[in-house]
Amino acid sequence: MTHLAVNPFLPDWEYIPDGEPRIFNDRVYLFGSHDRFGGRKYCMNDYVVWSAPLTDLGNWTSHGVAYRKDQDPGNPKGKIALWAPDVVQGGDGRFYLYYGMQFVPRISVAVADAPQGPYQFLGHVSDQSGSPLGSIAGQPFPFDPGVLVDDDGPGIPLLWVRAK
Repeated sequence: MTHLAVNPFLPDWEYIPDGEPRIFNDRVYLFGSHDRFGGRKYCMNDYVVWSAPLTDLGNWTSHGVAYRKDQDPGNPKGKIALWAPDVVQGGDGRFYLYYGMQFVPRISVAVADAPQGPYQFLGHVSDQSGSPLGSIAGQPFPFDPGVLVDDDGPGIPLLWVRAK
């Protein structure tokens, strides 16, 4: 049965600002930062993933937590917020979650075998010398990754990903 799609299209208890939709196969997946009801700041929760069939955009499914804040080695206590992510499918068929952490000058990457996860930390986006993007004086502060996907596929690596 087809459901009517209206805003808000997620349940009223779910808060995903900065939503980044991506289509994989016959579903649209929604990735984004994850606010907490009554939270004192933005992006306090772990990343979750929602998806809906392209033929029924009123029928959303929660896939639960896809990546926890404490999975990043630079955030073992999970106290640093995860900002708006982007997910792309690599040429190897795996899914790459690019994300930034609150006021941390680098973009990190996690990887999964399915778009809904679960994701595991992979490394940081780095330049050719191996320095994390944003770690050298004069480089812009990286905070909201967006990965270009065109006729050639995703731009992986836009820069290099240095595994942990």
